[in-house]
Amino acid sequence: MMEYQNRRRAPAWTEREVRNLIAVWGDETMLAELRSKRRNANTYAKVSKGMQDRGYNRDAQQCRVKIKELRQAYQKTRDANSRSGSEPQTCCFYDELHAILGGAASTD
Repeated sequence: MMEYQNRRRAPAWTEREVRNLIAVWGDETMLAELRSKRRNANTYAKVSKGMQDRGYNRDAQQCRVKIKELRQAYQKTRDANSRSGSEPQTCCFYDELHAILGGAASTD
């Protein structure tokens, strides 16, 4: 029971916080590291540090999960828009994500 009490949910991400995460993630150095073949744990720690420098307290795991969610939302929207005859769709932060992911949106 004690273990459960120590695992509290982190507060929801605010719009401003997500925009800051996208800015940190979108840095060319971060993108190059995340695209490389090596493990990304250190890179997500750097993203977390970048968020701390901007006044947000998010650990590397929280940043990794949020980036993964953003990638998936972006990819889902792109896939939906690539189908002919479908209504155009968008997702939160689509333009910002498109600037980062462009044609290279992987969901891993």
